[in-house]
Amino acid sequence: MTSEMPARARQLVSKLAALLESDSELAKRLNDAQSRLQDANGQLWSGLHPDALGLLYDDTHQVAIGQGGSVIADLMIDALREGGGEREVETAVLPKLQQTHWTIHRAFVDYQSAWEERRQLAARVGETGHQLTDALTAAGWSEDAARNANVHELAAAKNAS
Repeated sequence: MTSEMPARARQLVSKLAALLESDSELAKRLNDAQSRLQDANGQLWSGLHPDALGLLYDDTHQVAIGQGGSVIADLMIDALREGGGEREVETAVLPKLQQTHWTIHRAFVDYQSAWEERRQLAARVGETGHQLTDALTAAGWSEDAARNANVHELAAAKNAS
C-alpha cells in the first residue's frame, strides 16, 4: 500500500467486496441444502435398514440404529405392532416416503443451483481481483502489495473517507 487508491480501484474494491458477500450467502445456502439432504436421508436410512426390521421380529420394544430410529421406522414399527399387514404398512409408510423423496429432490435442486451460482461468481471474483491488482499496480503499488491487499480493509477505508 504505497499510494492512494485511484477512483477505478475504489470502484473495484466495492464490487469485489459485494461479490465476496454474495459468496458468503451462497455458502450458507449450500450448507442449508446439505443439511436438508442429510436430515431427509437419515429418515430413510434407519427406516429401510434391514437391522431395523430384524429388531422388530425379535419383538424389541425400541429401535435404536445410529442416532435413533427414523420417522419411517417408527411408522413401520407401529403398523406391524398393531398387527397390520403389508397394506397397513404401505398406507403408513408410503406418504412419508413420498414426502421424503420430494424433500430430497428440492434440497438437491437447491444445492445444484447454489453451486452453479457460486461457480459463476468465482469467475467474476477472479476477474475483478485481477482488474483490482492491475489498477493498484498502475497507481504505484508493488505487485506483491496489490495481490495481497485485503479487500475488506480497503472497502472499510474507502467507506471511512
